[in-house]
Amino acid sequence: MQFLSDNAARVHPAVWEAMKAADAPDSPYDGDALSQRLDAVFSDLFGRECAVLWASTGTAANCLALATMVQPHGGVICHRESHIESDECGAPGFYLHGAKLLLADGTGARLTPDSIGAVLAGITRGIHQVQAHAISITQVSEYGLTYAPQELTAIGELAREHGLGLHMDGARFANAVAYLGCSPAQAAGPVDALSFGFTKNGGMDAEAIVFFDGEQADLARWRRKRAGHLHSKGRFLAAQILALLEGGLWLQLARAANDAAAHIASGAGERLLHAPQSNELFMRMNADERAALRAQGFAFYDWDDASVRLVTSWDTRGEDAQALATAIAAL
Repeated sequence: MQFLSDNAARVHPAVWEAMKAADAPDSPYDGDALSQRLDAVFSDLFGRECAVLWASTGTAANCLALATMVQPHGGVICHRESHIESDECGAPGFYLHGAKLLLADGTGARLTPDSIGAVLAGITRGIHQVQAHAISITQVSEYGLTYAPQELTAIGELAREHGLGLHMDGARFANAVAYLGCSPAQAAGPVDALSFGFTKNGGMDAEAIVFFDGEQADLARWRRKRAGHLHSKGRFLAAQILALLEGGLWLQLARAANDAAAHIASGAGERLLHAPQSNELFMRMNADERAALRAQGFAFYDWDDASVRLVTSWDTRGEDAQALATAIAAL
């Protein structure tokens, strides 16, 4: 009974069918008919013009997006527990040619205008210190928490005031939209670029880098090629994205994952570090309790010495979620 990560979930059957249907000769790289449809489909979804590139990993999507906003001598303000800081093996510095991550604080791995402002206040203007060029936020955060539309608006206003780009790591963007019950445009807010995740939500290896500025997208195309991420048969990535996006399957799958997490959380009580807002749960649990759950066949990650992380997926079986909820209640 697997609650390690939504990265370990199955590929949705509709994605396999779409990839099979794409297995016919077409233009190489991103010149195929499926890749060429992405701009229009995402523009309809967000209600404004988009330019979209596919990538095969979330790390590449984040870094290629940020590389359009940040010069090598600049910096990216992000939370100190963000994925780009804690889980990407220095990839931002590699893709951004040495640009620095400027670390901010915030409850639940979320930034606020105040926490961003505290970082900006500590930077002396002038050539001797790294200057901030962009802000990166994560929707949902590393603790599975969302940014409400009004919070995004406030961060966007701060970014514009200081002339900073605004990037969103949306590896679980679908889960945020499902929880917030708002439009994708509201869940993205005034960002300049969004890494829209599909791999964690039924895809095999497909992410979309959504640019709301066509010039940034043009620059990213060069950087994607240089980084070795321009797939020869890109239609197979585009096929995955379109299979999940068109018809709303992406949102249906995210709701299923969120619902499974909410069911598990319903009996967890004071063990929860945060009320569930997505498909990630963080619970206080000692070593003996963890061992007891694992002995019953539950797989999950230790978060730290005092807590664990449990992640549900689109394909989490109802009986597995119920069994875990019962087991936690019995500890």
